[in-house]
Amino acid sequence: MNNELSVDGADNSDDWIGGFLQNFSPDGIQEFAVRTSNEEADTGWTTAGSVVITTKHGTNDWHGDGAFYERAAALNARFPIENPAETCTNGVCVYNPKQPFSRQNYVATIGGPIVKNKVWFFTSFETVQEDASVAYSPPSMTQFNALAQLAAQGLITGVPSIATPAFVPVPFRDYIGTVRFDWSQSSKSSWFLRTSEDSYTTNNALVAQGTLPSTGLLTHNNYWNTAISNTYTFNSNTVGNLVLDFSLLHLTQTRNSDLGFALAFPFSSTALTISGFETFGDNQFATPITLFPDLRNQQKYQFRYDLSHIVGAHSLKFGVDFIHEPVLSGAFPGTAETLASYVNNPTYYIQNPGVFGTFTPQCVNFTASDGSTCSFTPAGDGSFSQNVQRLALYAEDSWRVTPKLTVNYGLRYQNTWGLFTASGRSQADNAAYITLQALQIPVVPSLPHDYHKQIAPRLGFAYSPGGSGNTVIRAGFGMFYDDLAQNGWATAFQGVNNTNYTTGPCILTGGPGTYALVGSGCLTGGSGATGNLVGSPYKTPYAIHITGGVQHAFNNQWLMSADYVYEDGVHGYRAFPYTSGTNLFTPLIPTSDPSYVTDQANVVPNVNVFQSDNRSKYNALMLHVAGNTKRFNLVANYTLSRADTWGCLLGELFDYVDGVCSLPNGQLNAFGPGDYGPSGENVTSRFMLAFTVHIPGGFEVSSINQFESARPITITNADNTGRIYVNGVYTSLDEFRGTPYIQSDLRVTRPFKVNERWTILPFVEFFNLFNRNNPGANYAVNVVQLPVPAAQMMPNPVTGITNVTSVCTNPSCSQTAPITSLNQLEIPEGALGDFFGPGTTVGIPFAAQLGVRVTF
Repeated sequence: MNNELSVDGADNSDDWIGGFLQNFSPDGIQEFAVRTSNEEADTGWTTAGSVVITTKHGTNDWHGDGAFYERAAALNARFPIENPAETCTNGVCVYNPKQPFSRQNYVATIGGPIVKNKVWFFTSFETVQEDASVAYSPPSMTQFNALAQLAAQGLITGVPSIATPAFVPVPFRDYIGTVRFDWSQSSKSSWFLRTSEDSYTTNNALVAQGTLPSTGLLTHNNYWNTAISNTYTFNSNTVGNLVLDFSLLHLTQTRNSDLGFALAFPFSSTALTISGFETFGDNQFATPITLFPDLRNQQKYQFRYDLSHIVGAHSLKFGVDFIHEPVLSGAFPGTAETLASYVNNPTYYIQNPGVFGTFTPQCVNFTASDGSTCSFTPAGDGSFSQNVQRLALYAEDSWRVTPKLTVNYGLRYQNTWGLFTASGRSQADNAAYITLQALQIPVVPSLPHDYHKQIAPRLGFAYSPGGSGNTVIRAGFGMFYDDLAQNGWATAFQGVNNTNYTTGPCILTGGPGTYALVGSGCLTGGSGATGNLVGSPYKTPYAIHITGGVQHAFNNQWLMSADYVYEDGVHGYRAFPYTSGTNLFTPLIPTSDPSYVTDQANVVPNVNVFQSDNRSKYNALMLHVAGNTKRFNLVANYTLSRADTWGCLLGELFDYVDGVCSLPNGQLNAFGPGDYGPSGENVTSRFMLAFTVHIPGGFEVSSINQFESARPITITNADNTGRIYVNGVYTSLDEFRGTPYIQSDLRVTRPFKVNERWTILPFVEFFNLFNRNNPGANYAVNVVQLPVPAAQMMPNPVTGITNVTSVCTNPSCSQTAPITSLNQLEIPEGALGDFFGPGTTVGIPFAAQLGVRVTF
């Protein structure tokens, strides 16, 4: 996620979650480069790699294209978990209709001269009209119908009925446009102005296999960006390049229902669903997947200037890059919320009348008698706001020492201001910080401050032995800094917004049985309150890159390369969840206090502390072969790698919210024995083969084939504080493995040339050609999601460990089998497409697409 992304030299990184800030239509892109290591000093704001994109521009000749893509349910295979063709009960089989789906892409571009040899323009537009759906499986429909019966019986206050549709439509609309003007001011000076927008909406977002439409969202994202650039040639040896950029993001999420409460049942958090937590009612934004703001605003201004100068054998470059973000804000939901978490499914309560009781908002007289829980969160202010500035200065030199040896060296310094200031305030105005200081709890000993020592040297060389120039040996070293994406600790900024901040004192008073916090600065409520803080000291994460490799061209058509990459990541993100009375105590209350446990719980709050103390390593050997003949082009890549990190609780979807496990005594251990191991992103082997074949008749057949070894999985206990035991043995970090990822995509086209300028290209594309089920590492990662006896989902009351010894062999779990292999606990979840949103072709069944493109 920590990559530098730029378009036409302008920053396009989302400082909230990482990744791209704005999407661009591929038809508006002239070229792009993905740089994974050995970047020069002009590259920064990254600890990983960079993606550099250049948009298309107009010329003296009119040119453009138009395209149409069509996908439909008839062209797609079924997803067996959500939409099996047939379901059978006691020998009676029912045919299930295929879930609806359609998708159309419309693309158009045109460019040409406004004034020949002087002014040109180019514009592109793309829209996606997709009507996807979530088809409920028979087991889900059974539970929904039982829930509807509970409502009809008057057991859910204010809800006399609940609709249970067979499927839920998930319409997605996206509109992307770009306009670019280029102006040749003189033989020395040229300018361009490019403005782009991207607006998309998704209805029923986050509705999953085990959740009703009421839990969904309407998401609306708006992006706008404008870049102005000037290139000025001072003389034949000196060129300056100016970039001015402005970007805007406005995102809203509106819940489908606003009842003020939600009901959650176990089947909504099983292997059949990913984002779903609530079964019915409001989306509570409560899970690691759904805990995102329902409002986001971002404004970014950039000034960048690069000066290049050639003198003798040296190519010098100097630059300055300043980014001003006066608006980096948003809001978490602040409405009053009731969440009832039932330990049994609706069918259980229908079969056992009286156990469900009657649900009432705000947990009034909550009467479920089976251990189910209800929590009420009063209305609050979930807003946060920042004003951040970033500055980078850099200088580099590419020195041609000899015709065979080139050395590149440079130095970059970058800095950030305002990273820990929110709503104009520091964490000193956070009630959680003031309370910890009053209680003399040292988990956050001081206030976090911006880190001002981001000095990043770069060094590399390229050497061509012999006289042919066909072989190049290269190596490099570099340090790369990048601030953490802000979503990890936004709740800490929420703690100092205009409603929640405090500047008053806080003092612990009283004695045994009467301890209390006094003062307007206190976070009151004891164990019933939770604060969020950025830890101290903060240091900007950085990575050390060391690379070395060799490339050899056998002839003009074929070449091969081998590269080794080592990366050492330092000061990565980590979240420490401290719980009152478990791993968070005040030393001001002595253990001799006869009311020690109660007194601690009365004054010590829960606290989440966000630190920059993690470490990671990545090692990779990368092999590359590329070549072409008259009728055949081929690119093949193989990577042998290993990625390791600290974390305790890792997995494919949760690496970015890495947790820290508790020791048996409840204390958190950031670097516990056995807590360093393969990251959830660790892929031992990855192979990619892409080729194009020109066959008789004018047809072109292209294919991309991807092969990845299985990604690691961690299965945790019920409250995610540690890994599970299996047959009395503590499982190691990411010991479980998913399935290898294998996918082949194919494209067939037959171009028709109408005349010298016009070409028509009809095509058909096939995704996941062999219809392979690719869950990857998308497996159940919590013991309560597994088909094991209910007693084994809970920790042993004496030892505190969660030990799994058997699996259920029938739905009621009246029959079990002993665990003889960890594979018995690997249960695939829903398709990755359900999580990553409409349009993805990764992790879904076979799908075909028809289309045509016209170019001139």
